[in-house]
Amino acid sequence: MLLTIEDYIKAGKIAAEVREYARKQYYVGHTLLEICESLESMIRAKGGEPAFPCNLSLNEIAAHYTAEPDDITEVKDGDILKIDIGVHVNGCIADTAVTVCYNADYSLLVEACEHALREALKVAKVGVRASDIGRVIENTVKSYGLKPIQNLSGHSIQQYTIHAGKSIPNIWTIGSFTLQENEVYAIEPFVTTADGDGIVYNGDISNIFSIVTRKRVGNKEVDEFLEALWNRFKTLPFALRWIVKDLNFEINHARSMLEVLIKKKIVRAYPILVEGNNKFVAQAEHTIIAKSGGSIIITQ
Repeated sequence: MLLTIEDYIKAGKIAAEVREYARKQYYVGHTLLEICESLESMIRAKGGEPAFPCNLSLNEIAAHYTAEPDDITEVKDGDILKIDIGVHVNGCIADTAVTVCYNADYSLLVEACEHALREALKVAKVGVRASDIGRVIENTVKSYGLKPIQNLSGHSIQQYTIHAGKSIPNIWTIGSFTLQENEVYAIEPFVTTADGDGIVYNGDISNIFSIVTRKRVGNKEVDEFLEALWNRFKTLPFALRWIVKDLNFEINHARSMLEVLIKKKIVRAYPILVEGNNKFVAQAEHTIIAKSGGSIIITQ
């Protein structure tokens, strides 16, 4: 067993509880800022820490949107909302997601996505190739007459590292790796409509960031800002609203220093990911610890 198995299990339990709470809520009329702060506060109250800013991605935005510090975007009747939650306990991360649907025309997207995840979890164990998990996801989604998002994937997870270098595709691919004993993986199908592109592209908004290197830029104020970011977030992703609230930086000043660090490739910005034909997207996700007899689904 992993030396940190208890921390992964605890993180997974917290993530599952918060996800299921979110699944049952009626968020129409609520702002994305209210939802983010509510779910992140719940994570902390349960004894975990957010492993990344809560992702709240509406409709054709597949992933990577989190609320701005003054975000007034509201969930509307007719929307579908992806809620992607990360929890860490001592750096041991559980990653899970659910799509809540306020539009009956897209309920099949959610059903197909959840079904594809269940089928993928049945085969995900030590020795299975990631490409074969992708094949199961692809076949399940296509059986509904829908499309998987082919350039989004699940991923390996390591302590304090949410994307640890290995990808679990949502389609069958040539070339792959086999799941290894006690490694941690997130499996996350993304599904769009039959007339969708099936590919996501970078949007023009980036409001999630992470530190790539601690190299100094030679500007005392910016270097001190970077050190404050490192002391608070280490290698984990963070949001501008966290900088403002937790580190007490003024919004525009923080933005300007982030821009310097991004330009110098010291901080990475994660753009929102938008479906190529602007069609709606659903997501479902669990985190597993790979085992030979059947993996442990820590976010079950």
